[in-house]
Amino acid sequence: MFADVGFALSGLGYGLLLLLLFTVRKSGLAKYLLLLATAATGIWAVLHISALAGFQTLHNMLISDSVKQTMWMVFVLSCLRDDFHNLKQVIWRPVSLVMLSIPVLTLVAPYVVDVKDTWRFLGQTIIALQMLILLEVIYRQAGDSKWAFKPLVLYLGATNLFEFVTFANATMVGHVEPAYLSARGYIYACLLPLLVLAIRRIKHWGVDIFISREVVLHSSLLMVAGAYLFVMALVGYAVRYIGGEWGSTVQIVLFVLSLVLLMTLFMSNAFRVKIKIFITKHFFANQFDYRIEWIKLTEILRNQQASLPEVYHTALKGFSQAIGYPSAMLVKQNGPHLNVVASIEHEPLTDDERALLEKIHQWCGQKNWIVDIEELRTKPFAYEGFKVNHALLNDCRFKLVVPIYQGKNLWGSALLQTDEQVRRLNWELRDYLSAVTAQIASYVFHNEASQQVAENAQFAAFSRMSAFVLHDLKNVMAQIDLILCNAQQHKDNPEFIADTFETLEYTKARMDKMLKQLTEKHDSQDSSESLCQVSDLIEQVLALKCAALLPKPTLTVISEKPLVLDEEKFSNVIYHLVSNAQQATADDGKVTLTLELTVDERYLQVSIEDNGSGMSRQFIEHRLFKPFDTTKGNAGMGIGAYDAKNYMEKIGGRLDVESAEQQGTTFTLLIPIE
Repeated sequence: MFADVGFALSGLGYGLLLLLLFTVRKSGLAKYLLLLATAATGIWAVLHISALAGFQTLHNMLISDSVKQTMWMVFVLSCLRDDFHNLKQVIWRPVSLVMLSIPVLTLVAPYVVDVKDTWRFLGQTIIALQMLILLEVIYRQAGDSKWAFKPLVLYLGATNLFEFVTFANATMVGHVEPAYLSARGYIYACLLPLLVLAIRRIKHWGVDIFISREVVLHSSLLMVAGAYLFVMALVGYAVRYIGGEWGSTVQIVLFVLSLVLLMTLFMSNAFRVKIKIFITKHFFANQFDYRIEWIKLTEILRNQQASLPEVYHTALKGFSQAIGYPSAMLVKQNGPHLNVVASIEHEPLTDDERALLEKIHQWCGQKNWIVDIEELRTKPFAYEGFKVNHALLNDCRFKLVVPIYQGKNLWGSALLQTDEQVRRLNWELRDYLSAVTAQIASYVFHNEASQQVAENAQFAAFSRMSAFVLHDLKNVMAQIDLILCNAQQHKDNPEFIADTFETLEYTKARMDKMLKQLTEKHDSQDSSESLCQVSDLIEQVLALKCAALLPKPTLTVISEKPLVLDEEKFSNVIYHLVSNAQQATADDGKVTLTLELTVDERYLQVSIEDNGSGMSRQFIEHRLFKPFDTTKGNAGMGIGAYDAKNYMEKIGGRLDVESAEQQGTTFTLLIPIE
């Protein structure tokens, strides 16, 4: 009787698997051979139920075992390669003929000659050993598919190992132990889930069995209920055992209370939903192939867009493709107003739809939740705190509202619409849309920030250009001031008049150039380089631009060579540095310039030294060459040292600084000879 229960469970399990395999629409060799093997195992289990088939003789048992093992061996042989198309290709191979010879011999031999039971037991032992060898070959050659084949190897390996032990023992003692026979049905029934798992994992078989989520849900609930009642029964038995005369009463009370608690749980919709989501998450295939969907979304978002409208359209295209809704609209929240920034095959919003969307945005501002209009219409309790006139829902054309958040603030939403049957918004679709929204939102915000940075850069470039123009205007004004200061004293001096006209011509040329830079954006601004004596340029700068300030600078020329330089730019560099030195030095101090060649004569070295206030190391490292950073307040633009350093680096030279507070500063310009 105990053995009958095991074989009955096994027969029921393989019968259900057989029905599931019949529901598979795809045809293929693997499916048909698996059907045969499953059917053979189910029939084998039913034949062992004594209450149905009567007492099983040893001959019939061994014949049914041989049929079952032969079917499974043919199936395993078909798994050695994945390019078999028919049964003939599987069987008419040398290895298949050799392997199948033993099962066929165990089937035919008893009807031809008188075979002792010991030899028949040995034949079953060899068949089980053959199966174990074939399984090892399959697993070794599986390669990257070992994960998929592992359940199959475990299922057939465990069952055939048990068969090997059973019949090896029978070969030695001359009969099959009753304990082994009683355990066979239970072992095959317990190992059946491994076979189901293997069928689902091995995709190239073309067998995709499906079990309804509702069936699994109710089966799981029954298992939970059974386990719960079993535990309660144990607790009740323990109470009765140690409770004395009150034990039975306490046991009855405990049983009734536990039964009421169980019914309360199963009647709870929240509990059932949690169980269902848990089962769906962990025991069923996903609705989406996330790897493929993510690659498709990445392909859409990877293209660089030139303008924000294109960015918004691309983002909306990502939403539309992700969920398969052909019509979509992207709405951005600007204060109390809603602006449609992109649309794909979507009619403009009506006044009622806009009113509904405003209410949804207000609610989404408090709660991050995807709004399903159909769910909101039929299950308003799922949207706690959301109140709306249902007439607005009935006339609404869009089906889903996916909120988009920038930090904790609502940026806007994507409206998705379809005329087809609405896809049910379950937990998986919500999680999927949340992940898609996060990716698309990051793309949109990145491009919005890039556009803002580009605009700020344009304003910064304009401000920088204005600063340089103002700086040059200051230099021009300094020259005009110098003329005006000397005009009263030297206005009757012909040489002064000549110098004045020369200075004015130079000033006009400078201002023409500035105007050209401001009006002609594509001006190449080619430099006018020429061969010149550096000492002559420096003396000219000191005489014309720096003579009006104290202390008056002095120049010492030790050695030099003519160089090819842009005279105007180099003169500006000298003027900036000398002027800064004069402003940092007391009137009775000194500013000296020294001109000499370096020892290797690779550079012409210009040193500008003063004994003024000096600078700290921190100021030199962090502020001296930083543009638009000045210590002169409104009197300076903060670009003199910056411009000097950039020019020296541009011509391949270097600008060095040595300074100490209250001791003075030395700027050293190294100008390359070649």
